[in-house]
Amino acid sequence: MKHHFTSHISQALCTLLFGVAVLLFFGMAYPHHLHYQEQYQLFLFDSNYVWDIIRMPGGVADLLGRFCTQFFQFAWVGAAIIAVLLSLVQLLTLRLAKWGWLYGLSFVPSFLLWLFLLDEHALLGGVWAVLLTQFAVWGLVRLKGWTQRIAIPVILFILYWIAFGGSHYYRYPTVFPTLLYVAWVTAVIIPLAMRFVNSLTSHLLPLTSFILVAAIMGTVVWKNANFKAEKVMQYDFMARHQQWNRILETINTEKPNNQIGVTVQNLALAMHGQLINHLLDYNQNGIAGLLPDVQSDATSPLPTAEVHYQLGMISVAQRTVFEAQEAILDFQKSGRCYKRLAQTNLILGSYEVARKYLMALQKTLFYRDWANETLPLLGNEEAIAKHPEYGRLRQMVCDEDYYFSDHVTPEMLEGLYACNTDNHLALEYLKAYYVLTGDRENYAKLLLQNSAQQ
Repeated sequence: MKHHFTSHISQALCTLLFGVAVLLFFGMAYPHHLHYQEQYQLFLFDSNYVWDIIRMPGGVADLLGRFCTQFFQFAWVGAAIIAVLLSLVQLLTLRLAKWGWLYGLSFVPSFLLWLFLLDEHALLGGVWAVLLTQFAVWGLVRLKGWTQRIAIPVILFILYWIAFGGSHYYRYPTVFPTLLYVAWVTAVIIPLAMRFVNSLTSHLLPLTSFILVAAIMGTVVWKNANFKAEKVMQYDFMARHQQWNRILETINTEKPNNQIGVTVQNLALAMHGQLINHLLDYNQNGIAGLLPDVQSDATSPLPTAEVHYQLGMISVAQRTVFEAQEAILDFQKSGRCYKRLAQTNLILGSYEVARKYLMALQKTLFYRDWANETLPLLGNEEAIAKHPEYGRLRQMVCDEDYYFSDHVTPEMLEGLYACNTDNHLALEYLKAYYVLTGDRENYAKLLLQNSAQQ
């Protein structure tokens, strides 16, 4: 009896250690991967939205995954959710068989799912699919005789519909997530195989096997983590939330050497009026570091659109964000994009279009308050004019035609500055353009023109 109690304590401790490791990894080393997941979906508390998901094969697992992903807006909450789900997978794997000295193998499916979630395109619905499968198998093995024989086809049909009949477990619809299905197979096959293995009763050996599996799989997880992508996502996250001070602190610690990082770095410097003074103190990517060419994907256009937005190129920012949302690989909508599209339409005076986005955001959990606060601004010109962000940007919008290209050009920046000489951000970018291209003549002319205006 004492040995049995000790064994349960050691198993609980191992599960707890695993859960804490998952929590700390995603909360400290991988938080921006979680933010990335959240911004490319829009979970609505709406019956039509829910029905459109669950009526499809695999829809229940998909819905549960989307529901949990909305909490990834807060990295530690998202990390805690993943830790709980992966710990549940391990516990259910453990409950399906007697393990003895092979106890460490009960963690293999959870480690494989952890490895799967390192990919920014891996969706949480896949983890729920594995978990629902385990619940079904656990229910089946507890049944006996004729009830089990009757239940098998019924449960298999239900399981097909709620979990593994669908394909919405990876953001690329055409990609088969092999690692997810390997985790799913091991979660079922390994414990069933253990039921036919004669297990020893030593409580020391199971702990040893856990340490061995944890060391091997933990190393594999760490080696396969994409920390370069995490850094890129960090810069995008900071730009999204306009954390200009934090960006400056980050670039002073480690200068960015990727396109998105350089774009965000220059924007933060410009927002503090330091771009031209410190331009050459940091890595640059030529003029592409100012306003990169817009790519046909869902990620890189968003930091570029933030530059457009802050420069007062509201129509361009709106187009860029809309195209980025349409490029989301699994055809979902984006809470981040919906919010920005509501803002750009409000600034441009397209109030009914802005209302459409705001009414959708009212059906969300974490964008609802912002939508409720913004709706009264629609059509209220006086309130918009007094708003610290929308009033400033509306004044910077250029009503006159001016040269625009997807490639940054001096004509584009000159036209933007000519529309409003109070647009100091456009002036900073124009100066930076001349410096990066070595155009001393036009730089000197611009300085003389700016001095005369002052």
